Amino acid sequence: MEFVEHLKSSVDIVHVVGEYVRLKRVGAGPRWVGLCPFHTEKTGSFSVHSTHQFYKCFGCGAGGDVIKFVMEIERLTFWEALRYLAERHGIPLPKRNDLSDEEAKKRGGVYEMHESAAKAFRELLFSGAGQEARAYLQRRGLSQATAEEFGLGLSDRGGQMLARLFEKQGFSGEEMEASGLVLRRTDGSGFFDRFRGRLMFPIHSESGKIIAFGGRALAEGDEPKYLNSSETAIYVKSHVLYNLNRARKAVQEAGFSVLVEGYMDVIGVYAAGVKNVVATCGTALTNFQARSLRRHASDVVVNFDPDKAGMNATEKSVPILLEEGLHMKVLQLSGGLDPDEYIKESGADAYLEALRAARGYFHWLGDRARARFDLKTPEGRVEAFKFLLPSIQKMPDRLDRLAVANDVADYLKMDAGVVLDEFRRAAAEKRGKVTRREEVFLDPKEMILLHALLEDPDARLEILPVLRQSSVVERLRARGVFEAIVKMTDAGETPSFGGLESRLSEPDRALLVSLLFSDETLSKDYTTEQAVACVRKLAMVERSSKRDELRKRMQDAERSGNLEEALRMNQQLLALEREG
Repeated sequence: MEFVEHLKSSVDIVHVVGEYVRLKRVGAGPRWVGLCPFHTEKTGSFSVHSTHQFYKCFGCGAGGDVIKFVMEIERLTFWEALRYLAERHGIPLPKRNDLSDEEAKKRGGVYEMHESAAKAFRELLFSGAGQEARAYLQRRGLSQATAEEFGLGLSDRGGQMLARLFEKQGFSGEEMEASGLVLRRTDGSGFFDRFRGRLMFPIHSESGKIIAFGGRALAEGDEPKYLNSSETAIYVKSHVLYNLNRARKAVQEAGFSVLVEGYMDVIGVYAAGVKNVVATCGTALTNFQARSLRRHASDVVVNFDPDKAGMNATEKSVPILLEEGLHMKVLQLSGGLDPDEYIKESGADAYLEALRAARGYFHWLGDRARARFDLKTPEGRVEAFKFLLPSIQKMPDRLDRLAVANDVADYLKMDAGVVLDEFRRAAAEKRGKVTRREEVFLDPKEMILLHALLEDPDARLEILPVLRQSSVVERLRARGVFEAIVKMTDAGETPSFGGLESRLSEPDRALLVSLLFSDETLSKDYTTEQAVACVRKLAMVERSSKRDELRKRMQDAERSGNLEEALRMNQQLLALEREG
């Protein structure tokens, strides 16, 4: 499709990927590197090529163009990714209806209903009917500006506002149910809203689309206190962090994220000036959420509520965050207060100071162990070690584990050798290892040729006629890539990674990626003359190989008495000598 090619040529993949991954440029070349967003790793094997506009992870194998990246990171269909990129970059969509499929239409309807619901909730909050809810926000210290920034709203207590709105907008009962915002009555007589009489918190995807809601009860006796959206085609609870869409740039700039429990905690901390704050959406922390944090910064401060549930949630988060390669600290606020309460009582400056004084996770875990076990007895120390080990063994970095092993030995007054032995045994059982793919190597002359054919129009004019007229290509390691370049050029197309990728087998794609990301290719600026010299040298090698083969066949014919065949081989040999 012309539109697809236009879109890909108009959008910079480095900019798009950079919104999700901290990228660092390698020298002054076209290569950018970072930690892969699709698997856990300590050392970045994820690369983005700015010239050819594609990404590749040499750890897990993920790769493709900007559309594929958006599909994978946002969990969108092909058509949805096109729409997403077009809308984000101000590119008009074609008027004809070829940018849709059935699944995309369904998901598009769910997105539309969520946007409509958010608008209706906001309008109700700031209407006469929202006076009580606004008074609640005022008591909690939330200004109208903050409420508007976070898109807070109010759901209608009658439970018919959204059902009527969606019906008026032309959505069917089945479509309304699919949104998760409207439920069918058990007797089948109609529909009612999932959220009724609640303060509404829109939940966004990392890219900023509204995908769900959290609702807090306002009336006494309404249970549960917090009600969250059910999972839908656009919302998976375990994948989403509340406020990450706003916080991700601040997380990257600060170098760490602050992880809290609730919506009000996020808003309170954010309003206090700490913009790098996020929360889970009513679920225990998951590996997927931890990876989302790791994409933007390697450090995290966990500041859950100091009650029993919050302490247990903190404890459960330790192995998950460590496993995903995050450096973790724990902030436990004094006075048994949650972050929002602490800021209101002690002020923003006090919270910032407490944040700076957050302790390493091991010290916090150690305090938990000391409270549970009698460290004065050998039995108690063994139990404490068993308590600490499962978390620490999740650390992917061997040196980090070694450092903590010494801390554990010192803390529990145990033999360091015994502790290290146990750590080594546990490390052998550590899951989540990623096998790096075998690197592919090309002859330097082939690398120069491929680089020139992809980068230099003048070189193509000089080289392609030689490739077409000789059988050099047949003997090359990257034969499939060369043949695809010739075909693209013959069809009037300019060779590019995107155009070649769809024409190549998996091994040939690996060769092409290996070429474009190799240090040899990226560190040199090849001239047209060098490329032409390479193809001529390859042609000479090809002719020499043919001469040797003809001489052998002529000698075999002479030995067998087949003089006619020997004469024919000799004529071919003379013709080859005249050529060069």
